Amino acid sequence: MSAPTEPIRVSLGIMAHNEEANIGRLLEALLAQELATVVISEIIVVASGCTDRTHEIVTAFAARDPRIRLLVQPVREGKTSAINLFLSHAREEIVIVQSGDTLVRPDTIEHLIKPFADPSVGMTGAQKVPVNASDQFIGYLSHLRLQLEHQLCLEVPRLGELIAFRKLIEAIPQDVAMDEAFMEAFIIRRGLRVLYAPNAVVYNMGPTTVADFIRQRRRNYAGHLHLKHKYGYKVASLNSRIVARLAAREVYRLLRMFVFIFWAGGLELIARVLGSYDYYIKGRRHVIWEMAWTTKRLDGNALSPLPSAPPPRPPGLQEAP
Repeated sequence: MSAPTEPIRVSLGIMAHNEEANIGRLLEALLAQELATVVISEIIVVASGCTDRTHEIVTAFAARDPRIRLLVQPVREGKTSAINLFLSHAREEIVIVQSGDTLVRPDTIEHLIKPFADPSVGMTGAQKVPVNASDQFIGYLSHLRLQLEHQLCLEVPRLGELIAFRKLIEAIPQDVAMDEAFMEAFIIRRGLRVLYAPNAVVYNMGPTTVADFIRQRRRNYAGHLHLKHKYGYKVASLNSRIVARLAAREVYRLLRMFVFIFWAGGLELIARVLGSYDYYIKGRRHVIWEMAWTTKRLDGNALSPLPSAPPPRPPGLQEAP
């Protein structure tokens, strides 16, 4: 009988700036994680330049659970600075970095960390799911962008919002804005694998205005360009060929859907005309059905397990200022 596998211990760091609207819900979700092979040994919240009740809320949680600690940066110095402060205090060899304006499912951390049982894995990233209403233009753009990013990550990982990695570095260079992309390059260059963990779902709130959408995409693109030119690492989303192919696939899917809707509407119209003819002209009520024989044979594939439903959407999150 083989000996039981040792659990994977992790330090979890939350980067927060004025997160009073969400930090309590996030800590509750992390404390309620359903873990089988993972142990969250500590949760460190780095509060950077907070002027709201973030400190007070985290302190109250720390009184409930000794694993929770608060580190305060009086002045906001950027996410990289906050991550470096977390890394200097983290005790475990595997660390998780999470944004304070996100939420997780009960099984997210388990799915995110489980791949580290393989020593060749150096970094993992969660699937980002927006909570924006998709029936509005900017909300739809957030859903479309993250759906394309999900498809991209299935081919070439491009991680963010919630990541985990082996703590092989003491600090990220201060001039790096895109910490996740820098860590991808750092891990890959040390011969370790970077994996996308699509079952590790993290919810976030995308921009709700055109100005914020452009502001977010602008800063991300500039950060990726800096990483490319100074550190020689090109993230997958800068590969125009791959992005164009995925976009073309999405356009094809939408056009195909429109064609099917057109034909479905046409067939329904024909059926209604014929039904009206049956009822008003011929007086047929179809009490005894004229059988649609093709409905009588079930495809054997229908008996296989159904695909899992999309992750349920939690109540809307507040976007960080």
